[in-house]
Amino acid sequence: MLLTIDVGNTQTVIGLYDREFTSGASADAGLLDHWRIATDAARTADEHAVVIRGLLASSGYPFDVDGVAICAGVPRVLASLREMIDRSMDVDPVVIEPGVRTGMAILYDNPKEVGADRIANAVAAFDLYGGPTVVVDFGTGNNFDVISADGEFLGGAIAPGVEISLDALFGRAAALQSVELVAPRSVIGRNTVESLQSGAVFGFAAQIDGMVERFRSELGGCTVVATGGLAPLIAPEAATIEHVEPFLTLHGLRIVFHRNQGH
Repeated sequence: MLLTIDVGNTQTVIGLYDREFTSGASADAGLLDHWRIATDAARTADEHAVVIRGLLASSGYPFDVDGVAICAGVPRVLASLREMIDRSMDVDPVVIEPGVRTGMAILYDNPKEVGADRIANAVAAFDLYGGPTVVVDFGTGNNFDVISADGEFLGGAIAPGVEISLDALFGRAAALQSVELVAPRSVIGRNTVESLQSGAVFGFAAQIDGMVERFRSELGGCTVVATGGLAPLIAPEAATIEHVEPFLTLHGLRIVFHRNQGH
């Protein structure tokens, strides 16, 4: 079995795959189970071992997996996970970082600046849909990743995410309070709660559509794939999003893991 770990700034997604893999299969093909936990930079290697061992055991799986693949945007958590694996598992983890074979040319001015999760998403999206493709990842920030027809990472855009944008608004506007993040009855809010929900859901959907149209004007057309925790909420309101792939990053980790076996 293959353990995939996507460490985001706010949340960490963990997936357990069957070791068998066929390129072009769906992102959840062979996915035995998955979990989402809070990212905690203070969590020690021993604490990570307890948490992950408990998650696996709760679904009836052993802790001694055959392989581990990681992408991490939080260096302290990555260091803790490396220590956990070194002490508790008999495997060499594949970490998306400079020097790891991804099978994708990175055409950024400085390829080392590209986040590991963006690379995993790009690799997975090209495997599933070819190119040109735009990946929209709804996370702490909204990442737009653009892949060429030849499978090259061209770049993209980064914007503040939905939740941190609302947090900033609530923190600066004393009269506004936190609201449930759901789609309101109408784009025209009839009260303050619905007005905030409209701005968050429909406003960010409009941002996605506007950015995608700009990408399309340069690419000459593209497939648009959404992922991330808020994708199921925003994607239905965005006219340009064609596919929602909740496990896109985990699928990319699986691909990169297999591309680094035997080397």
